[in-house]
Amino acid sequence: MTDLSTVKFGLDTFGDVTWDAAGRPLPHAQVLRNVVEEGVLADRVGIDAFSVGEHHRSDFAISAPEVVLAAIASRTERIILGTAVTVLSSDDPVRVYEKTATLDALSGGRAEVTLGRGSFTESFPLFGFDLADYESLFSEKLDLFAQLRSEGHVAWRGSVRGPLDAEVYPKTERGSVNAWVGVGGSPESVVRAARYRFPLMLAIIGGDAARFAPYVDLYHRALSELAPESQGPEAELLPVGVHSPGFVWDDDAEAADLLFPHFKANRDRIGAERGWPPATRREYDNEIVEGSLYAGSPETVARKIARTVRALGAARFDLKYSNGTMPHEQLMRSIELYGTKVIPRVRELLTES
Repeated sequence: MTDLSTVKFGLDTFGDVTWDAAGRPLPHAQVLRNVVEEGVLADRVGIDAFSVGEHHRSDFAISAPEVVLAAIASRTERIILGTAVTVLSSDDPVRVYEKTATLDALSGGRAEVTLGRGSFTESFPLFGFDLADYESLFSEKLDLFAQLRSEGHVAWRGSVRGPLDAEVYPKTERGSVNAWVGVGGSPESVVRAARYRFPLMLAIIGGDAARFAPYVDLYHRALSELAPESQGPEAELLPVGVHSPGFVWDDDAEAADLLFPHFKANRDRIGAERGWPPATRREYDNEIVEGSLYAGSPETVARKIARTVRALGAARFDLKYSNGTMPHEQLMRSIELYGTKVIPRVRELLTES
């Protein structure tokens, strides 16, 4: 059972290409500089974690998360810095571990990584991987990464890359990097995270968050059943986190109106690639009220987050605050409200009996 008094709250972004005041897309370079400013603000207003995700397409600016996080590390003091997703399938586990360990050193032990298969597939042909190997690439590379966490000598052999018989450097001061596995709703992925004893980060981007409760139960059962004999059936349960989109503004109606055009443009662009129908205002409004879109005033967003944390026993809630083309200035205001108004209110609600 999660101690609700210790729940942590984070922000996630994929470095969405945003608009300027005239409605023109900013260049990638400016978007990257803006993300650094957003991370610095998140630290200043007391947010627990800030994570940036890896993509390799024109509508997202971040393809090298660790570089962006290192820039933020140099200007912050306490905030946890992580990858909202590192596409392990198309990367090398050794390099991922080394980069994360380097960031951990530079940030004074504040680095973490979220490993995923990737809902976008542009990185596979970009780095010379066959999408036909989608499942085996992630499964084998996660197995290797799990062994690398010991920071000792690793002897590993698989089919998706050459064998490894070496140690990794630099070593971390704590003896291992903090790592999560991101899951979008596959039972097999939930069990895999438990088998390797990674904390579970649930990407809940639509529908009632409570429908993911069976996945949390499955994860906890798998952790107990797959625990090493030395730990016994009472093995410590690892944390479960939630990643969901949202936007905080002073007023519910204004928040919904400001977000909708950017939400729709982003959803329709991706939907056109995946065969989804165009988003409607009706389903958008329903997602705010009944689903997993955390948009509105600080009080509205706080109450919804508190319900989700209670329903899933979550130890971490990350708001995916970037919303397609929404301007940087609006994102900064949303970050400020999330840190100064929403998080303190959620903590109050979670301590109520």
